[in-house]
Amino acid sequence: MTLDKNFDPAAIEARWYEHWETKGLFRPERDDREPFTIVNPPPNVTGSLHIGHALDNTLQDIIIRHERLKGKDALWVVGMDHAGIATQMVVERQMNERQQKRTDFTREEFVAKVWEWKEESGGTITGQLRRLGCSMDWSNERFTMDEGMNEAVLKVFVDLYNDGLIYRDKRLVNWDPALKTAISDLEVETVDTKGSFWHFKYPLADGVTLADGRDYIEVATTRPETMLADMAVAVHPSDERYKSVVGKEVILPITGRRVPIVADEHADPELGSGAVKITPGHDFNDFEVGKRAGFAAGEMLNMLDGEANVCQTADGLVPDEYIGLHRFRKDGVNGARELVVQRMKEQGFLIPHIAKNKEGEEVEHDAEPRTIATPFGDRGGVVIEPWLTDQWYVDAETLAQPAIEAVKSGAIEIVPKSWEKTYFNWMENIQPWCVSRQLWWGHRIPAWFDDNGKIYVAMDEAAAQEQAGAGVSLARDPDVLDTWFSSALWPFGTLGWPENTKDLERHYPNDLLISGFDILFFWDARMAMQGIQFMKDVPWKRLYLHGLVRAEDGSKMSKSKGNVVDPLGLIDQYGADALRFFMAAMESQGRDIKMDDKRVEGYRNFATKLWNASRFCEVNGIGASKTLAAPQASLPVNRWIISEVVETQQALDKALADLRFDAAANTIYHFTWDRFCDWYLELIKPVLQGEDASAADETRIVAGWVLDQIIIMLHPFMPFITEELWHAMAAENGGRDYDLIVAKWPEPKAAVDAQAKAEIDWLIKLVSEVRSTKVELNIAPGTKMTAHVRDGDDDLLAKIARQNAALDRVGRLETISFDPAPEGASAQIVVDGATYVLPLAGAIDVDAEKGRLNKALEAAQKEAKSLSGRLGNPNFVEKAKPEAVEKARADLADKEAEAERLQAAIDRLG
Repeated sequence: MTLDKNFDPAAIEARWYEHWETKGLFRPERDDREPFTIVNPPPNVTGSLHIGHALDNTLQDIIIRHERLKGKDALWVVGMDHAGIATQMVVERQMNERQQKRTDFTREEFVAKVWEWKEESGGTITGQLRRLGCSMDWSNERFTMDEGMNEAVLKVFVDLYNDGLIYRDKRLVNWDPALKTAISDLEVETVDTKGSFWHFKYPLADGVTLADGRDYIEVATTRPETMLADMAVAVHPSDERYKSVVGKEVILPITGRRVPIVADEHADPELGSGAVKITPGHDFNDFEVGKRAGFAAGEMLNMLDGEANVCQTADGLVPDEYIGLHRFRKDGVNGARELVVQRMKEQGFLIPHIAKNKEGEEVEHDAEPRTIATPFGDRGGVVIEPWLTDQWYVDAETLAQPAIEAVKSGAIEIVPKSWEKTYFNWMENIQPWCVSRQLWWGHRIPAWFDDNGKIYVAMDEAAAQEQAGAGVSLARDPDVLDTWFSSALWPFGTLGWPENTKDLERHYPNDLLISGFDILFFWDARMAMQGIQFMKDVPWKRLYLHGLVRAEDGSKMSKSKGNVVDPLGLIDQYGADALRFFMAAMESQGRDIKMDDKRVEGYRNFATKLWNASRFCEVNGIGASKTLAAPQASLPVNRWIISEVVETQQALDKALADLRFDAAANTIYHFTWDRFCDWYLELIKPVLQGEDASAADETRIVAGWVLDQIIIMLHPFMPFITEELWHAMAAENGGRDYDLIVAKWPEPKAAVDAQAKAEIDWLIKLVSEVRSTKVELNIAPGTKMTAHVRDGDDDLLAKIARQNAALDRVGRLETISFDPAPEGASAQIVVDGATYVLPLAGAIDVDAEKGRLNKALEAAQKEAKSLSGRLGNPNFVEKAKPEAVEKARADLADKEAEAERLQAAIDRLG
């Protein structure tokens, strides 16, 4: 016996992974085979495996293992992202612990320290991916800042610049005052915070009044400090209240700046006063209004420095008392916001908010309390400031056009197709992509400036100097590129581009990209744009977008809620195979996954079931198969199970081809558990223990072949237990010639035997009905019974004769007669048109059983009536918690089903 009595995932997982990796089995030499390629979304070098990674990488590994088993040159590219902001923060935090800061060092010294950290501590996640079982090509692991990727990044930047597709511009960005850098939308988290809504009077200039006689326009804001850089007031073109003053001016309190009243559809006549203060340099909507009003970006006023402290505007109108104040209260010290409100109130320009207290009396407040959707930097942890700066931009609108056409033409297939609409909507309204970041760690922008500000873009300083001419002093741009810029080159940069390598020729375009829908725009779409621009072909033929893994109640996981699930903890508890199978079984196209530890435990039980079935085979002399094709079989039960293998493999291949991971997992699960373990192994016990040696030998050969097919088909989902069983089942016969990971995908070379399927399906239905009847009538499962057949024919008689041993051993039917049943109580079951009468005399006390069933029926009907009444009460349905209503509906369905079952049992007794 080579298999231990108990299945212990921890005892086999590390051993097999090391074996695969050491032998180079993740990328076997198959240069003459059809290539298949996936690139892994590169995780951050600072990252740890989270539940989303577990889903994403499990799905990829299922596909790559499947393609490898099908004999392809399967390449799964792996690597890490340098994670500019995150990595720089980690290193700076370590410096702070040693009372050091980044600026104590030169840029080169700091970058060298980051590389040291990367070599010593970075890449924890790569070990965690190994624990999950990911069969990646670690021998060619890449890094977004390795030498080859660095060359690719520089060339892409230079070429895009020379083609007019990268340029420098002054625009608003998401500015993180804590990190002092621009950040992407993905790095902004919107949080509902308690804030205030202030109403101000902006005096009309030159004696102008509104139609109602007012000499001011009322505006409202949640950010009073920005009025120091206001440049206009906008009203809707159709708003009759303000038509007479469009083109006139207001005089801003505090600064005294005269600003125009402009007509713009951004202003909503139904919202507040219908007039909106416009600060183009500190609000994304206002920036667009400002442009439509004729303000060039270079003319827009900026009132904050990089730390969000007030600085003087270009017109010099901000009073000195504001200069140097933070934008709002910080560290217990009032800021510009508080001072603006104070001065506006003192000068009579604050319109108080009137509210009623508990006694019903009107009370004045400076502002109306509001819950405000506030943008925070996900790493800096402070409120993001829209800030007007000079940055580098990619002309995404031009690059997007071929990427849009690629999806429309079918060159890229998005799965599920429902995501196409979202893709088109974003790509057709795409904005310039800000690619510069104010960091030291990252790909430094290959641009140099002379003393007059002229830009020279080149691969290196020597080439830039050649452009500028000898003797011209040059200074390199201190900024680095957005991390997403380098990862957008991943499908071809990792294959050796810009060199025309063999890997690039064989593996580009990639076959498939599997990605979370949340990075469709930040990564997937940008890969499409860059791939088509530089390779003149799509980066991958198919794009599969999966959902999020949510908490058990459907809410989003977050540390603040305390509902984050650690996948490594689940692996420790249940094994990697169980977690992987859970991810696959729950991954339904277009839907998020609800985490459920009980389901993970259930799939660990599934692995244990297969383990025990394999031990049963070992005990009964069933070992590894020696053929790829199905063995010859004469017994119906063996012809049936071979047919089941054929159908399972066909269904599994189709599900994986369609990227229906849930259907694929459920197909192999139900075949393994239901057909093989629960039925086939039970049905062959009489054969193995019978006197017909030839039938027993045939059955051992077939059973060994079927178990091999299960192990192979299950391998992409559960690689560890299957590799262990693959070798264990052959241990007593000289072992295997090759490891399972590089075995051959099933090729049964057999047709479905309809006659055998019909016969065994009949047998299973008959035994199942007998068992159900025993449960309903409270008859002990092991009780032997007789059956009398009505409406039978010669075919049925022949089937009963062939399956007599199984009916006796498995169905506990010691006799099946075609004679009429004796008088007295009996149960009747119908299978395939024939009626089987089971006499109950001696099996149970019929009267007592009727009494028990009637009592249980009465109780079930009473509970069902009570639940129905509760659900018919509008007060309960409308006022109770949704989960309480849902539970009541589920309970009602259960009780109604129970009542039907009990009534059927009573009817059986006559």
